[in-house]
Amino acid sequence: MGNIKKVLVVDDSAFMRRVIGDIIKDDPRCEVVGTASNGKEALERVKELQPDVISLDIQMPVMDGLSMLKQLNGVRPTPVVMMSTLTKEGATETIEALELGAFDFVAKPDNIFKVNSEEIRAELMEKLYLAAQSGSKSTRKFKPSISKTMHHRTRLTDVRRSSSTAGGEKSSSGVAKKLVAIGTSTGGPRALQYVLPYLPGDMDAGVVVVQHMPPGFTKSLAERLNQLSDINVKEAEDGDRIDNGWAYIAPGDRHLNVKERSDGTMYIELTDGPTVGGHKPAVNVMMTSIAKIRQKKLIGVIMTGMGADGTDGLKELHSKKDIHIIAQDEASCVVYGMPKALVESGITDEIVPLDRISESITKKLEVL
Repeated sequence: MGNIKKVLVVDDSAFMRRVIGDIIKDDPRCEVVGTASNGKEALERVKELQPDVISLDIQMPVMDGLSMLKQLNGVRPTPVVMMSTLTKEGATETIEALELGAFDFVAKPDNIFKVNSEEIRAELMEKLYLAAQSGSKSTRKFKPSISKTMHHRTRLTDVRRSSSTAGGEKSSSGVAKKLVAIGTSTGGPRALQYVLPYLPGDMDAGVVVVQHMPPGFTKSLAERLNQLSDINVKEAEDGDRIDNGWAYIAPGDRHLNVKERSDGTMYIELTDGPTVGGHKPAVNVMMTSIAKIRQKKLIGVIMTGMGADGTDGLKELHSKKDIHIIAQDEASCVVYGMPKALVESGITDEIVPLDRISESITKKLEVL
């Protein structure tokens, strides 16, 4: 009985508190120890009840979810799963919540009565339980080197000073002949902020990224990373040519395939096929597609996330191409699932802490 995880449910809707509470009560691994209708009340309940995990709405009166997250670590570091709306504003707020240390999120359906669907029930309980098991790992801040920290602060200052140009093109130095392929899941949106913003804008490679996320949220993620980065970051579109100094993030409802034209130009093909390993986009699909192009200089990276997506695709890629493979180390992962599977496959060239992945990529590109 001591392993049962204590959940605090925070939502301004009494209906939602009841529905989420009933879902949790049906899972023997967890119990609801309390509820709150706004962030201010929730912070008091955190001190009083010391929950293992919090289910947190974003839009609430008195104190919203984002404001609560900013204060939570000072009260008691606790993993949080956000309940997010399927709107552009909801997606933007969700990305900010993940930046602030939220473990993950569950997208509320347009019809709130569908929150009790089997699919959402399973997703919510999986994420709440994993978050509770992670302890405060998702709330931890990493400490890049001084040069990286200064660079990041400069980028943040630039964003605040000139938001009108944040979405514009920054650099492009021609068609990419080198490719960096990154796969990640739980903890990935925050982890990507420790990688893409630290890649040089004049890098002689293109970057493709699969981040497990629902439709709509990947666009907000790409826009935020573009604001923070010297390279250009965008949500991938079908037919995009892969250029140096650009990163392309797979949309949340499409598989990303890397294709090659007769002149050697790489481009992106988005497909709406079935899920692969329960995912769309799937890292395995992206990696397998790269195995079919002619010889290019390649780097594969697998970062934090549950499951094993990416390992099978990289094994096929490794068997056919000369590729340098990097796995994020266990200590810096929010969930050590995908990198663990890769390491256990025996094909990893480097196991690297999160704050050194960009450095490893850059150094390897220089010698490729």
